Amino acid sequence: MCRTRVLASLGLVVLICYTSGTGLRAQTPSPPEGWVVLPVDEYRALRDRTLPTLPTPSSAIDATLTRVDYDLRVGPESVAGTASLTIDVLRNGWVKVPIPAGLMAREARVDGLPVSLVEGTPPYVLLPRAGRSIVTLDIAVPLTAAAGADSISLPASSAPMVRAALLVPRTGIDLVVSGGFTASRDEANAESRWTIVGRPNQPLALSWKRKLDDRRTEQPLRMRARVTELVGLGEETSSVTASIRIDVQQGVARDVLVAVPPGIAVNQVNGPTIADWNAGPDGLRVTLLEPTTTDASFVVTGESRVPRDGSVVIPLIRVPAAERETGGIAVDVVGAGEIASRQSRNLEPGDPSELGDIVAGRESPSMIAFRLRPLAGTEERTLSVAVVRYTPQAVLVANVEEARYRALASDDGRFAIISGAFSKSPCRRTPRSGVPRLPTVLSVQESPNATRCSCR
Repeated sequence: MCRTRVLASLGLVVLICYTSGTGLRAQTPSPPEGWVVLPVDEYRALRDRTLPTLPTPSSAIDATLTRVDYDLRVGPESVAGTASLTIDVLRNGWVKVPIPAGLMAREARVDGLPVSLVEGTPPYVLLPRAGRSIVTLDIAVPLTAAAGADSISLPASSAPMVRAALLVPRTGIDLVVSGGFTASRDEANAESRWTIVGRPNQPLALSWKRKLDDRRTEQPLRMRARVTELVGLGEETSSVTASIRIDVQQGVARDVLVAVPPGIAVNQVNGPTIADWNAGPDGLRVTLLEPTTTDASFVVTGESRVPRDGSVVIPLIRVPAAERETGGIAVDVVGAGEIASRQSRNLEPGDPSELGDIVAGRESPSMIAFRLRPLAGTEERTLSVAVVRYTPQAVLVANVEEARYRALASDDGRFAIISGAFSKSPCRRTPRSGVPRLPTVLSVQESPNATRCSCR
């Protein structure tokens, strides 16, 4: 009989085969020191415990639905078409893949080959291998008619990409989408086709009806405008900011023509509904993103070169197409100067705080404001002002080592200082109790008419 043992020492494995008979048995010599003899099974068990084999990873999800594509055509009483399901199988073997709940499917095909659609809640198909497969279902969707509109609803799907192509055999149709958005639209050969992109885990509802005849597009445009303008007169350049809002009374406004006086360079036109703007010889034409039948607003900023002082004609921004133009204008002198006089036509004096945000946020003692009389945009309006600039003068500052005052205090804590060239110079309040603190002279200013001193 042959027995096999393993002799292991320092990583060396030796197989020893020896024979034993019924009457004669060879005596096995004792192994030297440092050697251990183990059976093969025990050695393998110890080796597996030392170097364990990593388990094969298993996926908790057998398959995933990657994309759903609907191709639907509207019929007299229902909507029929196909639904293409892009499915990624993550393991080998037969995998059960349910179809989206709520779909009325008649037949199923996998990569063009017919397969059985197993009944269940929901129904499912069996896929035999790992990888990507496309399951095509022939479906029918119930058509609901209410209040002159037809609608369908596609069930929610866990796929991150849902796309639906809808074909209606007539033109002049308005489509309303819930749970997605319209990606494209095309009308040709008496048919209307839409491409809709849905959101994952949300039902996709589509409703369409015949367009109503909107005669507003055929009517002439009638609108009103409110123009609020702020002009800052600088020594070299003047800034011009105008906030314009139009209210459409009739028709549709696709763009707005703004009359800009010569000499104004338009820098920017800002507004949430502005698509483009172009400054040309006929004026500033502002194009809207969508034709509007209600209102639109935007802000025009620019700059102009006007005289530093003397008579200055204020540039007025107008909307000639407006049947009624309201708003206001504010003029401010930037730097050392003031407005001595003004002349206006079809303007009324007003308060800057009444003209809106672009004017109400500025506080300046040299600002004047006017309100526009409600007239047409083509009526004449003019405004001219006389600007007086101040020349900065040097201030004489003196250090006073000693000063004597004579103070007259009253019962309410106020007193007047009379000393030398000072005549009744008011100083700060003195408390009723205690000794009044004498003021400290900070600076002395001399002029041809008087001498002034600032004290503390």
